[in-house]
This record gives sequence, C-alpha cells and structure tokens, in this order.
Amino acid sequence: MEQQANTIDLRRLWVLCRQHLKFFIFWTIGLGVVAYLLAAFVIPAKYTATTQILVNQKNNSQNGQAYANQQADVNMINTYKDIITNQVILNAASKELSSQTRIVTPAKKAKYETLSDGTKKLVRPAQPAVRRAGKAYDLSAADLKKSLSVKTQANSQVFALSATASDPMEAKDIANTVATEFKSRIKSIMQVNNVTIVSKAAKPNKPSFPRPKLFTLAGAVLGLVLSFAWVVIRDLTNTTIRDDSFLTDELGLTNLGQIGKIEMDQNFTLNHFDTNEGTRRV
Repeated sequence: MEQQANTIDLRRLWVLCRQHLKFFIFWTIGLGVVAYLLAAFVIPAKYTATTQILVNQKNNSQNGQAYANQQADVNMINTYKDIITNQVILNAASKELSSQTRIVTPAKKAKYETLSDGTKKLVRPAQPAVRRAGKAYDLSAADLKKSLSVKTQANSQVFALSATASDPMEAKDIANTVATEFKSRIKSIMQVNNVTIVSKAAKPNKPSFPRPKLFTLAGAVLGLVLSFAWVVIRDLTNTTIRDDSFLTDELGLTNLGQIGKIEMDQNFTLNHFDTNEGTRRV
C-alpha cells in the first residue's frame, strides 16, 4: 500500500508540473533577469588584484639538507600568512598608502669587490630610491586586513596575496604595497634572507564580484525552486475533494452513485405550462 501511495504522489506531482509549466518558466526567466540587472547595475563592483611571493632560505647545504630546508620553508607558509596580515606590516602599508609619493624601488648601496692586492673595485654604484607620485588612500590597518586574503598551494613555497577594493587601481596599489612592506620587514622579524616577489599585482580589467552570469544562474534556480514550492504548498493546502476514494477510504462513507455532468444546448429554453389557463409560457 505504501508503494502505491508513493506512486500516486509522484503521478500527482507530474500532473502539477505539466499544469503549471508556463508558471515555472515565467518565474525562472523573471528572477534570472532580475538577478542579472542587480549584478550589472545595482550591486557595487569589487576588483581583486593578486601578487605572488616566494620566501625561502639561501644556503649551501647538501642535497639532503637542502630538501629538509625546503620542507621547513613550506611548513612556515602559515606563519608567513599570519605575519603579512600583522599590525606591523599593515600599519607600515597604511602609512605608505596615505602618502602620494611612494617608493617604487628602494635605495641600494654601492657594491665593491676586493681584489687580490687588497684594493676595492666598484662593481655597482649606489642607486637612489625611485619615487613615484600616485593617489593617496585613507585606509587603516583594519581596513587593509579586511581587504586582504592569502592563498597557498600544497607543497609550494609560493603564496598569493590578494587585495579587494571598489577601485581596480586601489586594489593593485594595496597588494603591491603590502607585499613590498612584507619583503622589507620580514628579515628583521624572522631569519629569512630571501624574499622574492614573483609577480606584481596588475590592474584588474574585470570585477571579481558580482559575476553577472553566476547571479543570473542563481536567480533562475531560485525562481524555479520558489515557483515549484508555491505550487506544491498550494496543492497540499487545497481541501477540495477530487475523487471518490477520499469519501470511501478516509471518511468511511458509502458511494450511492454519481451524477454526470449535463451539458445544455445554448438554444435551450424552459417552457412553463399553466394548468388554469391551459397555456404555455416561456
């Protein structure tokens, strides 16, 4: 009996879907269009810029020891993630971003090579810091921490630092500035002598949020689910008696018969006979 009831329920569900097919299509397309319009014109866009950083130790150890050091660097990635979002790094980055003049390339000291006779030969002259005038951003360390995210990959010494902002240029400047501050200060925080910015953040061309296609798909699915739920709930709450089985099985009544539906012709008229006058009246 239970299997028969399930079969009847599924059959009723299929009938409901066929009866309300246009209703489902209308709500699916309608909410999909609304979601697209919200994503394209209403919800503020967010842009994400990403830079990649490599942190490892320079050493002249044998292959076995070098492999052990590499694994140690991989295990330290989580520590680097915590440090790059630490107040020390973020405060320095906030101060740097608030200034319109920023250091693009730090100053480098002159490099000399000592010859065999004890004299020194200039190999590379001193280079002054390269500064660039840019836009200033009033961002606190807390604001920077909210906009930053760090992603790592298994068994990799490279981790990605991403910054999200409402302006693509701002996202780029945040990511590059925090990475530069991390590179300059990690040496004094930990015994790390090799930090390399593998790739600098570029200005993103497309927003990372919202994605109109994803929003449209989500809206269409939501429209289909809501319309289907409304139809099912409406049918379950409908107390109309649809067949005789409810009267006989549920209420225990006896079916004495059925009255068929009588269809009258459009030209049908009812004549009334008056017995007193012996005439007919329409």
